[in-house]
Amino acid sequence: MFDPLSSFGSIVTRLGIFIAVTLPTQTVVLAQADWRTHPALLGHQTPPDTWLRARTQVKLDAPPATFPLTIAADTKYWLYVNGVMAVREGGLKQGPTPTGVYADTVDIARFLKAGDNVIALELWHLGKEGFSHRNLGRAAWSVTGPPELREWWVARDPSHFRDTTGPAPNYRLPESNIAIDGRLNGTDWQQVDYVLSQDVAFKRSVPLDTALGALVLRPIPQWKDFGRKPFPDPLPKDFISTGDTLSLKLPYNAQITPFFAIDAPRAGMRVDVRTDNYRGGGPPNVRTVYLTREGTQFFETPGWMNGHAVRFHFPKGITIRDLGFRESGYATERAGGFTSGDPRLDTLWEKAARTLYITMRDSYMDCPDRERAQWWGDVVIELGEAFYTFDSASTLLARKGFQELFAWQRTDSTIFSPVPAGNWDQELPTQMLASVGYYGLWNYYYFSGDKALVEEVYPALDRYIKLWQVDEEGLVIPRKGGWTWGDWGERKDLYLLFQGWYGLALKGYAESAELTSHTADAAWARARMAKLRDAVRAKYYTPQGYVTPKHEFAPDDRVQALAVLNDWATPDQYEALRQNLQSVFQASPYMERYVLEALMQMGYPDDAITRMKQRYAKMIDSDLTTLWEGWGLGAEGFGGGTYNHAWSGGPLTVMSQRIAGLTPAAPGWGKYRLAPQLGSLQNVEAYAPTPSGELRVKWRWVDNATVGEVSAPPGLEGELLVAARKGTKRVPKVWVHGRRVSGEPGAGGFRYPLVAGTRGVRIK
Repeated sequence: MFDPLSSFGSIVTRLGIFIAVTLPTQTVVLAQADWRTHPALLGHQTPPDTWLRARTQVKLDAPPATFPLTIAADTKYWLYVNGVMAVREGGLKQGPTPTGVYADTVDIARFLKAGDNVIALELWHLGKEGFSHRNLGRAAWSVTGPPELREWWVARDPSHFRDTTGPAPNYRLPESNIAIDGRLNGTDWQQVDYVLSQDVAFKRSVPLDTALGALVLRPIPQWKDFGRKPFPDPLPKDFISTGDTLSLKLPYNAQITPFFAIDAPRAGMRVDVRTDNYRGGGPPNVRTVYLTREGTQFFETPGWMNGHAVRFHFPKGITIRDLGFRESGYATERAGGFTSGDPRLDTLWEKAARTLYITMRDSYMDCPDRERAQWWGDVVIELGEAFYTFDSASTLLARKGFQELFAWQRTDSTIFSPVPAGNWDQELPTQMLASVGYYGLWNYYYFSGDKALVEEVYPALDRYIKLWQVDEEGLVIPRKGGWTWGDWGERKDLYLLFQGWYGLALKGYAESAELTSHTADAAWARARMAKLRDAVRAKYYTPQGYVTPKHEFAPDDRVQALAVLNDWATPDQYEALRQNLQSVFQASPYMERYVLEALMQMGYPDDAITRMKQRYAKMIDSDLTTLWEGWGLGAEGFGGGTYNHAWSGGPLTVMSQRIAGLTPAAPGWGKYRLAPQLGSLQNVEAYAPTPSGELRVKWRWVDNATVGEVSAPPGLEGELLVAARKGTKRVPKVWVHGRRVSGEPGAGGFRYPLVAGTRGVRIK
């Protein structure tokens, strides 16, 4: 098993000291002795949904220039310094490895002053296994910093109680519903002048009686806090509740923590807060319950939820002074975009971008409501979109995902998703092939240039690829895995889906092997690819497309797409495959991304645009701001029918990369390539981030020619790729800066050099 921490575990256990070790691509911190907990929690596993309050006091002669802390917690924490919140929802779901723990690094110097200072920590121990979390089992924290830190005092948080009214969040989520008694929800315990001796609940904390694992420094930034916001259509001020549920729309689907300010005529009145997709995808997710104290009070739920509307249930007689929400999310900035003369395409692109953003937090997620889990079929599509949507901070989330994927590799060499996970360990073989393949790991490398990651995970990648066996003809033998899944939907030609994903896995593996100087492995993979291609062509191509003899339906559109992406299909077969993709619509939104890619690679942009708008019509027309798990909602969809699902955003990549033609021509955007395929679109404008700066294009159809305005970062060279028109040998005519330039024939068409800063291009 790939575990960067395994060789250090015995050192930690034996010495019980703090050690920092720098690995090739990440810093690992190993700690044991500073784990603390409440004395009453020693000797047994902590119950789910346990909340603790902890504080320590630091006396300083002068405000420090720096005061760095390394903080680990099971599971989430809120950090206060002198009563001011310094970190909101710190910590990550666990873990970086099956035995490791994530830790944050925080510099709190700006919150400190000369004299007495209080560092306070609110701890939420999730205490449950989930599809996105491995339960460590102990409510504990570790804070390591300057020697000025004193003893920690700890108390159970009396305001949080276990809500037994049900329903509880479904088993996929490690979070519990949050239930808070407002009568006990004060903040005085965070203040410098709070006297511990007057509160018998606070006790001196004790070292934990067991190691929770070595620490890995948090590889992604802390969350972005957008601040408190009012609802677009707020209630009238001083509205008195009649006991009904108030549903207030959000401006868009977002990760939020709702808040309210109210006057309650008596204590113990029950307020319920949830969103419109509380049952997103079927089973319940999370909600918050608040019990009032008498009089005026303000409350903001600490745990995030998402949706298009917040539903507050206030008992009759409560006066509502203010209602709103705080948006938070992954700390990345919008850095890409796409517009065209077709508003439906533009709407689809923007909805895909919103869907992508709300499925990013502790990890890439399939959906932010039902599961919050890192399924790799989704992640492959998400990371491809992110390169065209957000700045480089989003790359860190993909990097973290790959490290987790391979760190959780089992001793039998299999990998599985989602990880981290505590109550799921089943391998979905086709999704795992996608994760390690051409559109997964290799695509990540080609856009990011992160060779160090490929080198780090290569041994685990090699073991997984060589786990797969082929028959005498070179066809892969399907592996059952824990769950043999090819796609949602019907009429799957599963045997050929296995062949297609295995071929793309070999393709990505061969490139990774070549990159890391494993030339023999690369040659082995390419030989397997060739034998697989020849066998599939010989056995399964028919005049109607690629199909196995036992498949009783029209050839599977998903299989035809994979035939193109694997280079099994030859140009003389394109028309047959095109007709299939014009008439067969079995792919779910997950596989639709690859169908659209295949149409673009075959040179049928109008077919891709037509199919895209046809298949996504309901989602484009919907008032919802995000894309769905299936082609319908709820029972009309697949797998539960969530209305925000990561894998549905594939058209974003197709529009930016294939229609607008923005793509790297060298790893890490060392060089750029423009290969527009506008089809019948008259106007397309797009921009995308590169390490050198923004790359922007503006294409227009003028006088039977494609006219482009290119804005490239200084020093970044590029090329223009123009495909030859079907049915003709005519070489395209290209002008750059008004001067005719000559192109060289190459893969995909003719290539024309573009110098940095090129502004004008004309293709005829």
